[in-house]
Amino acid sequence: MALFFDKDWFDAQLKAAGLAREQLARALSLTPAQIEEVWKDQREISAHEVATIAAVLGVSPQDVAHYAGVSTPVPRAADAPGQSLGGVVQRLDRIERTLAELKVLVLELRRDRP
Repeated sequence: MALFFDKDWFDAQLKAAGLAREQLARALSLTPAQIEEVWKDQREISAHEVATIAAVLGVSPQDVAHYAGVSTPVPRAADAPGQSLGGVVQRLDRIERTLAELKVLVLELRRDRP
């Protein structure tokens, strides 16, 4: 696990996805200043934000948490032992990932409009 937020890894993932930090900020409902705080390791990200970042970048939540620093929570797996309503949680996770992806697509369409 990375000790601090690995901005180089996240920038490489954004580049591979054809996205900019500003688009990720929008997908997370953060301001550009807030996403810069994340990149400077001055703002921690929540488990929900980890899941959203993973969906947007097309990587696992575990990878996001690993490269985001030691105090970053990993979202609970939907099939973790002892979790009630596992099927509902799985469906909700898929819905949240889909919504994050759709939000990025809408933002890209708005950016590309003349």
